[in-house]
Order: sequence, then C-alpha cells, then structure tokens
Amino acid sequence: MSMSLLGWRREVADIYRAVRHEPSPVDGWNLWRTRREALFRDHPNSPLQPGEPLPSYAPYDAELRVELFVRPAPAQRWEAATATDGVVPFERIGRVELPGIGSLDVWWLDSYGDGVFVPMRDGTSGRTTYGAGRYLIDTVKGADLGGDADRLVIDLNFAYNPSCAYDPAWACPLAPEGTRIAASVEAGELMH
Repeated sequence: MSMSLLGWRREVADIYRAVRHEPSPVDGWNLWRTRREALFRDHPNSPLQPGEPLPSYAPYDAELRVELFVRPAPAQRWEAATATDGVVPFERIGRVELPGIGSLDVWWLDSYGDGVFVPMRDGTSGRTTYGAGRYLIDTVKGADLGGDADRLVIDLNFAYNPSCAYDPAWACPLAPEGTRIAASVEAGELMH
C-alpha cells in the first residue's frame, strides 16, 4: 500500500460526494464519468494497463435510477476468498427489489472498514460487461449515491467494473449468487 493508493481512494470518495450534491442525476452521471476517466487516465494507481483505452459507458437511462427500501432477508454469511486479502467476510443485511429487473442482496463488509456492498452480475456479464459482474455500491471505497436510514439510491447507470477487470494485481470480491440476475442491464460501464 502507498500514499498514492490513499490518494486514489480519496478521489473516488470525493467523486461520489460531488455526485450526491448534484441536483440533476444525469449531470451527476456525466460528472462521475468525466472525473472517473481522468482518474483512470492520470493516476499512478490506475488499474488500466499502459495503452489500454479508457472505460466506455452505455447512454444514461433515467428509468434505471431508483430509491429502494432495503427489505429484510434471512441472515447469511458470505466469505469471499481473494488472492491478496485472504478471506473477506460479508453478512447479508437485506435485499432490494429492482422493478422489472430482479432482486439483489445487500451485504455488510464484516471486517475492519465495514461498509455496504452491492455487486451485480446480470445478463450482459461476459458479453458487453465484465464477466464476473460489476459494483453498484461499495461504501468502504466511498462509492455510494445516498439514501436514508432505510433506503438506498440504486442507479444502474453507475454500475462499474471492479479494478480486477483491468489488472489481476487487484483483488476483488465478485458477485455471489444472491446478486445475480437474469435480466440484461444495458447501463453503466462496459468492456472495451
């Protein structure tokens, strides 16, 4: 780890903070894309390999932004094995129901740092998006669009590839069974 990686994390958190304060969701998405592209292009900890193109994105679809109640779900523990971090434990804290799309488990990172984590693997995985899935919320890294004590803002336009999609040196928990949906979510970050 390095101070440079700390700078990467701070910038990601700052991007999402700016997006949460943007009144227009589409303007917030454009801000997210622009700043994310700059981060990928210019930061020394970018997961992009030299010469690799910047991420591309599907057009914004306002219908894919919802604020959802986190519904109760039976307790479940998920231990994600990673090559660099060992076993990363998560506890399911509920589910969100995406209208017309399906449901996703909402996880709590149950170790140092704590945080809400919502990955998603959908019908585009392995075709137009990263095969192992994308992330919607990862509060440990500041990737959070807001909500309140009972609800989360889920905007599928902000679905993004984990860093391990670009560089195997990064360790990423991948979408477990309860975060896999059959529907194709034609939104968010795409593969080249």
